Amino acid sequence: MLRVEGVCKKFQDFSLNQISFTVDQGDYFMLLGPSGAGKSLILETIAGLHKPDSGKIFFQGVDITHIGVRERNFGIVYQDYAVFPHLTVYGNIAYPLRRKGIRGKELHKQVTRFAERVSVAHLLARHPQTLSGGEVQRTALARTLAMEPRILLLDEPLSSVDVKLRSELRSLLRSINSSGQTVIHVTHDYEETLALASHLAVVNGGCIEQVGSVQEIFQNPRSEFAAMFAGVHNFYPASIVEFSEHGLTTVRLNDTIAICCYTEGCNGEGFVCFSEESVILSTEKPHQSALNVFRGRVVEIFPQRFGLMAVVDAGFRVLSKVTWESASRFGLTPGVEVWVSFKASSVRFIPRAS
Repeated sequence: MLRVEGVCKKFQDFSLNQISFTVDQGDYFMLLGPSGAGKSLILETIAGLHKPDSGKIFFQGVDITHIGVRERNFGIVYQDYAVFPHLTVYGNIAYPLRRKGIRGKELHKQVTRFAERVSVAHLLARHPQTLSGGEVQRTALARTLAMEPRILLLDEPLSSVDVKLRSELRSLLRSINSSGQTVIHVTHDYEETLALASHLAVVNGGCIEQVGSVQEIFQNPRSEFAAMFAGVHNFYPASIVEFSEHGLTTVRLNDTIAICCYTEGCNGEGFVCFSEESVILSTEKPHQSALNVFRGRVVEIFPQRFGLMAVVDAGFRVLSKVTWESASRFGLTPGVEVWVSFKASSVRFIPRAS
């Protein structure tokens, strides 16, 4: 649907270098990377706000590299909301509709429809300065959706809202995407990526380090930067199957693997993740308090900057960071049977936005 092909762009003292990726119809595509990596410049180049120095951008097979912003009809929402402060919520949402020549009853009908879609219909008479950050962001989304954009471009849209509102907006964005809207979303937050993305590109220093599905990149990073930035390689799609009044939760990775963790009473589908440092390997069954204990076999072991990384097949792929001394003491080599253990408190459940 959208194909970015070898795009280079020098902007002030920064450059994008050979940016290439494809976004399919209905994707929720993330550009993930640290501040200053070039994510926003990529987004604005896709929007048509900057022209590439070289390379091409195609949409539905048509070269749009030199087509103007208005002709592309890609809607962009920034982290600082960028609503019109002198207009009410109604006026903000109505603005792109009026530009399309919509008036009267049809205008009111469409404003109401888009306001209801993002839950701001009760705020139509209010001005932005009287709204919360989340309400302003919803207004900005409604105004952009009223353009009926062919692609929705989001630049760190959740970075300025609190945790509760962030969760609500994630659900809203997932709902918008589920309705068929293609989304490209810039973020530096890997949890945001896990909750929302179908595919992503890892961006660093104006270059694309890796492109692929969420699972592929987090479990099989192809560069040291992608591995360091992803940070957690023990991560798995999971479903909550049981939780107690004290927050102890059982999640299931597949039909046979159950993992204990602590959650705040959330339900449904998501991901569990835990660090390699939290995983203990031993050649005898541990007699400690860890609730997650599995029998497995070492399938790979390779050196890291500090120590070694062991990959264990315990019915699911687990990575454990061990010292050279521990590896020598336990004789950790491919084929050795080991016990894998980690505490419930070390496991984080990230609900998938619904």
